[in-house]
Amino acid sequence: MLATRVIPSLLLKGSGLVKTTKFKNPVYIGDPINAIKIFNTKEVDELVLLDITASKDGRGPAFETIRNITNECFMPLSYGGGIRSIDDIRAILKAGIEKIVVNHAAIADPELIKKAASEFGSQAVIVSIDVKKSLWGGYQVYSSSGAKVLEKDPVRWARTVEGLGAGEIYLTAVDHEGTMKGYDLELIQSISTVVGIPVIASGGAATIEDFRKAKSHGGASAVAAGAMFVFQGPHRAVLITYPPRDALERALG
Repeated sequence: MLATRVIPSLLLKGSGLVKTTKFKNPVYIGDPINAIKIFNTKEVDELVLLDITASKDGRGPAFETIRNITNECFMPLSYGGGIRSIDDIRAILKAGIEKIVVNHAAIADPELIKKAASEFGSQAVIVSIDVKKSLWGGYQVYSSSGAKVLEKDPVRWARTVEGLGAGEIYLTAVDHEGTMKGYDLELIQSISTVVGIPVIASGGAATIEDFRKAKSHGGASAVAAGAMFVFQGPHRAVLITYPPRDALERALG
């Protein structure tokens, strides 16, 4: 495994994969099983699969899809979407998922983080934090796929979830997501410098150099990307890919 994990982030909407820009305008990418099979051949460190409409629609986790995907996936897989209870988490992990990702549920019931970490271990619990800049330039935590602003400061919320037992933070700059214009290094640094758990940087990657900057300038422990791994060229043609291993090792160690 690379010293800095490079994680494809796959967005599930219904039974298909999509890619959003700033959490809007989902573009159909294809069948998740086909994408998993391609990534299996690419020496990918791990994958993140996020059901982007489950919580918004009031649905639970997509267990049938989860089981179908874990049967095909040869690398560690994290799943988020529709998780509301310890029973949901237990069933997801039993289905072959290595880590769960909670966002809306963690905000609604922070004690769920503590209960999950206690029962399954902190290493199995990732808290997703979605952040936008306000009109005044400050950072604010959002939920419901970026639609709802919360009266939460990202730094304080990151410290809180660490204290409750989260093993990792999946940090997404909503204003950068899907744009392929680079990570929000200021945001990454503001979180990575105040917590002791790994921070996965997400939102905006277009090149391996972006990964390097997220690590060296932002202090990220891992990097996630979506558009970079599913779009090619100026017209964003769909082509699932992953950088050569040696190129990643040269940039990230």
